[in-house]
Amino acid sequence: MNDNPFNFFARRYDQWFESPKGRRIFEIETACLGELIGEAKGRWLEVGVGTGRFAEALCVREGVDLSRAALEIAARRGIRARVAAGEGLPYPDNCFDGVLMVTVICFFVDPAKVLKESRRVLRADGRLIIGLVPGDSPWGQAHAQKGREGHRFYSVARFRTCDEALRLAADAGFTFDKARSCLFSPPGVPADSSQREGIVAKAGFVACRFSKTAQCDKENPRRIVVDSAVA
Repeated sequence: MNDNPFNFFARRYDQWFESPKGRRIFEIETACLGELIGEAKGRWLEVGVGTGRFAEALCVREGVDLSRAALEIAARRGIRARVAAGEGLPYPDNCFDGVLMVTVICFFVDPAKVLKESRRVLRADGRLIIGLVPGDSPWGQAHAQKGREGHRFYSVARFRTCDEALRLAADAGFTFDKARSCLFSPPGVPADSSQREGIVAKAGFVACRFSKTAQCDKENPRRIVVDSAVA
């Protein structure tokens, strides 16, 4: 995609994580994801790996992305990166132990196809982890507003709710396992490092883990109760 904003602003995007705010949020989100991914044993792939910051921190060694500029930075972090769309992963069936997606489901043109492709490349006991900024959270709403105002990245994003993400995963053949939530402070307020198990309403970041199954219960894809309280 020649108009991919990450091709033009990859370095600026990556440098944001070096700012005090960016570093803090990155640490909080990485800790939340780490509770679900553990030590990323086996072979893992990050779809939408970008500049490789999350992959490096979570010991994921392979990734795909559409931005060549971002992948050049990821390669310097030791990520074996390939230019590819999530809708057409350049890997054989059943070759990964895990697939990671962090704040990218909002950018996919066809998230249903991306999830089906992710399932295809996962081994029978493989795991999928999706980290997202829920569209109905204060953070998701703030990002969406910036997008409407022409933000270079958010203007091409569609922020999905956790319910939408769960449904997409269920339709692709995944069973929900567990989740963790963080970023309970609204945008503009210093973020605290607390996190809670489950999908917490209004949390600014939610990490969900799924297993690959032969048949998914599409009528009831969520296995936990959404907690409306905020820590």
